[in-house]
Amino acid sequence: MSYLEKLLEGVQIDWKTLGEVTNVLRGRRLTREQLSNDNKFPVFHGGLEPLGYYEQKNRPANSVMIINVGASAGTVGYSDVDFWSSDGCYSIEHSEKLNDKFLYYFLVGQQHFLQSKVRKAGIPTLDAPVIEKIHVPIPCPDNMDKSLEIQKEIVRILDTFTELTTELTTELTTELTARKKQYGYYREQLLSFEEGEVEWKTLGEVGEVRMCKRILKEQTSDIGEIPFYKIGTFGKEANAYIPKKLFTEYKSKYNYPRIGEVLISASGTIGRAVIFNGEDAYFQDSNIVWIENDECKVLNKYLFYFYQIVKWEISEGGTIQRLYNDNLKKTKIPIPYSKDTQKSLKEQERIVTILDKFDILTTSISEGLPKEIELRKKQYEYYRDLLLTFKPANV
Repeated sequence: MSYLEKLLEGVQIDWKTLGEVTNVLRGRRLTREQLSNDNKFPVFHGGLEPLGYYEQKNRPANSVMIINVGASAGTVGYSDVDFWSSDGCYSIEHSEKLNDKFLYYFLVGQQHFLQSKVRKAGIPTLDAPVIEKIHVPIPCPDNMDKSLEIQKEIVRILDTFTELTTELTTELTTELTARKKQYGYYREQLLSFEEGEVEWKTLGEVGEVRMCKRILKEQTSDIGEIPFYKIGTFGKEANAYIPKKLFTEYKSKYNYPRIGEVLISASGTIGRAVIFNGEDAYFQDSNIVWIENDECKVLNKYLFYFYQIVKWEISEGGTIQRLYNDNLKKTKIPIPYSKDTQKSLKEQERIVTILDKFDILTTSISEGLPKEIELRKKQYEYYRDLLLTFKPANV
């Protein structure tokens, strides 16, 4: 039998609504003029980051908070210092039946439920009755000393897990940052050549600049069959779509990228590069372009990595910065061993292989350190839920 099982063996659980054992308190609004960084007590309103600091407190340390307005409505927090609760932040009054930190950990597990109950019309708002109706477990209800002892021990275990998880995540994040710097260094080194080893060619010599046919606003919709990427959603998730029929027509009649070709943002975050994977999609003309490249002389993946370090010549006429086609075509790229095509492509492939490994290690969500960080978080959440999952008694 595990330690956790021994701890909870034979423990009777009494399920009570939060409103039966304590009170959900709403704070009082302050004006920004009343706040100052020179004051002592943090003020919480609409988020877990202090809005500012006030000279007085209205809630004690070790209180559970639940944000009730704004984008963070439904988020559960805990303050280990005295603070001021504004009207955008509920706090849970201390109860003799509940360890405050135990309640905090339990409510964190209910956070998705709370967020699902937020009223979205106008300013997002979470109503107090939603919180008051949540059922909370009280172990050993007939022996409060033992009940609080069990709660305290669960808190101790979860505090330890939290500390270890935070420490490990910090170490892994630090390591990931160091690897990214190392990756950047080697990328620079691998794409830098001694005089005579390379020939500098313009991207215009590599291939022609291409873009998709213009799509008019009235041709798009919020839902549909084919995602349409604009500059604001390029490299992210599309929020506009075009009909399949229109896509098929334009794809066959006009320019369209081939699998592996590198799409480039020509405005917004200029120079953002995305390798086209061949999935049906359409791209905003002039803002998203690519070099049509048959890979006879330059590998597309080599171009992709070169785009990460190149200093683009950006035109600043008007209010929006742009990378115009002429500037793109004039950009020079180093071609190793250009006199020997086979040797050149082999060297490019060697460079790409090395950089691919660094890329997987440092940026892929399913490989390397990011995966380790995600696994540690899931491990923590598993043990938290295990400790706080009790069999309901006909709730």
